[in-house]
Amino acid sequence: MSIAIVTDSTCDLPQHVIHELGIKVIPLFINIGDKGYLDDVDITRKDFYTNLPGYTVHPTTGTPGGDTFKDAYQTLADKGCTEILSIHISEKLSATVNVARNAAQEFKQIPVTVRDSGQLSLGTGLQVERAAHLAAEGRSMQEIETALDDLRSRTFVAARLDTLEFLRRSGRMNRFIAGIGSLLQLKPILTMQNGLPGSERVRTTHRAEARLLKMLEEHQPIEHFSLLHTNSPEQALAFRKQAAPLLPAQVTYSMDITPVIGAHLGPGAVGYAIISKNPAS
Repeated sequence: MSIAIVTDSTCDLPQHVIHELGIKVIPLFINIGDKGYLDDVDITRKDFYTNLPGYTVHPTTGTPGGDTFKDAYQTLADKGCTEILSIHISEKLSATVNVARNAAQEFKQIPVTVRDSGQLSLGTGLQVERAAHLAAEGRSMQEIETALDDLRSRTFVAARLDTLEFLRRSGRMNRFIAGIGSLLQLKPILTMQNGLPGSERVRTTHRAEARLLKMLEEHQPIEHFSLLHTNSPEQALAFRKQAAPLLPAQVTYSMDITPVIGAHLGPGAVGYAIISKNPAS
């Protein structure tokens, strides 16, 4: 029995991990004006964030059709795998997992199990990575899903944005609220845990980062910590230094968030993906 792991480009895992574990990644779309790009294939993250503030029309994002998923599943079946586990960004944030579910129902060659990670970015990626390791060990689908249920319950993602402007441009928040936020220099904090998105607003970057530190305290003890940012590695490193007393000995990754998510966040966002040793209360 051989289980293959599929995910989408919002997982934000490093390329070397994807390659070493044989994970199949389906890219989502970034549309800029009249041009479409495959996420993390046709456009670099640095170029996207550098140019984002100056785009005259705000980029939009899209999910590939079911045929793309079925083609990926067929490729893996042709390589000899006997089952597929397809893990994707939360359905609260994207239609991707539902497209995958429909494709899986239509695909008849081998069984395909589709999971909603209940997360985004590395919150999804860490589940994908764990699944790939377990599959390589020869674990059954039931064993892998049980392990992922536990991991999902202990995973938390949070980030402070530099501005509300890009949420406003993307249509992800009420324009009136965004205008007030800009006037008062509010700094939004976005969170994701077990399929539930959340948000808070504070007045300054200093207070936003203090709140991120408080959230780390609330999730102690921490088993895993990775940095996330949107083209802001120096700010992310500075935050890591602030957070050092709360962190495990090893910080695993520092990742620039995919443009599919970053189009809504804007440049200058800093945050983290963590796995607590205890499930959410």
